[in-house]
Amino acid sequence: MNPSNQLDRKERELEAARKISEALFQHLRVEDVVEQGLKIALEVVNCQAGCVLLANPESKELVFYHAIGDRPPKTGTAFPWAQGIAGTVFATGKSMVVKDAKEDQRHLGEIDHLTGFHTEDMIALPLKRWEGHPIGVLEVMNKREGRLNQDDVAILTIIAAFTALSIEQARLFQEAKLAEVARILGNIGHDVKNMLMPVLCGTSLLKDEINEVFGSLPKFDPNKALASHEVCLEVIEMVANNAKRIQGRVKEIADCVKGLTSPPRFAPCKLHHVVASVFDTLNLMAQEKGITLLHEGIVELPEMQADESRLFNAFYNLVNNAIAEVPQGGSITIKGQIESNGKTIHVSVMDTGRGMPAEIRDTLFTSRVISRKQGGTGLGTKIVKDVVEAHSGVIEVESEINVGTIFHIHFPMEVSTGPPSDNLCS
Repeated sequence: MNPSNQLDRKERELEAARKISEALFQHLRVEDVVEQGLKIALEVVNCQAGCVLLANPESKELVFYHAIGDRPPKTGTAFPWAQGIAGTVFATGKSMVVKDAKEDQRHLGEIDHLTGFHTEDMIALPLKRWEGHPIGVLEVMNKREGRLNQDDVAILTIIAAFTALSIEQARLFQEAKLAEVARILGNIGHDVKNMLMPVLCGTSLLKDEINEVFGSLPKFDPNKALASHEVCLEVIEMVANNAKRIQGRVKEIADCVKGLTSPPRFAPCKLHHVVASVFDTLNLMAQEKGITLLHEGIVELPEMQADESRLFNAFYNLVNNAIAEVPQGGSITIKGQIESNGKTIHVSVMDTGRGMPAEIRDTLFTSRVISRKQGGTGLGTKIVKDVVEAHSGVIEVESEINVGTIFHIHFPMEVSTGPPSDNLCS
């Protein structure tokens, strides 16, 4: 390499380091770090497309975390981490320059076929911890002018190093944030328990007082007095039941954030009772917003083996989240039916809300979940997914903007009693 070219390369490397350091270290979310790192990588080597794949140690897969290009792979698409050019780079920890992808037997042509994108030349680099194993792979494809070469590798190596470091920093920040949330929730849980005790005692005393008062009233209108008495008792029961649930839920959420687990308690359960409890709890809030809560086919469903408390938590989260999205005059419907195999219950939670854009819908039940609520954490959907999986079920979502959202949940009526899952937060 002549001195002029060497100087030019060093200047490009310094400029790349400056750009990546300025862009990355202002971000504390993994999503933002990955997106910025990839954008800069494509910019400095003038490529048409690129992607960042992060390793999933549980499934031993490389997962498309973010992609840029005309036809990028769908976020969440995964393949075994021993396959493809990316798999080779991940396994060896060494960068690769591929002059012609279609001539390389390791290239996963099915990804191109799936997206309709034609990969020509490419560079794949490991995203490595400091003196550690790779956490993923950075790929850039199709240089606009000329072909990708070792000079581009040198520049991209700087970007990959900064990106990997920033990803680890963002993950550590998120873990520290969750630990702090857990600590605060523990303190709040203690205070909530203390504050709710007078509520529980008060509702008990109020119930006794109302029974005594109504019992001594003149029988001027027995029907009206009886109806009023029943309404008062229903409200008291709702307050008492939900005060108890609040105590338990704060502890459960704190445990979930800390990653603690507890096995579900399966017993014969009527889903109708669960749905009725959820509607009783949220009906006043729905009425204030002019939203109707409906159910279809739930009463007719047979008993299933389930943890009733966990199911309540799951359906409460789904309905409560839907109430925030449905405009006045809309509805939320829980529909149940037996699937054709006779062994599975299909429950649909349908709303007439504003729907979800694809970037929210596609991450809903992943670690990259995006919440569009102000200050939202996405923990509600994590709780729902964990409950469904604890019951050996499956949950899917379909949503259309300005039309609504449908959650499809498939529960087996009989649940195997194997070892508990590692992820049973509910």
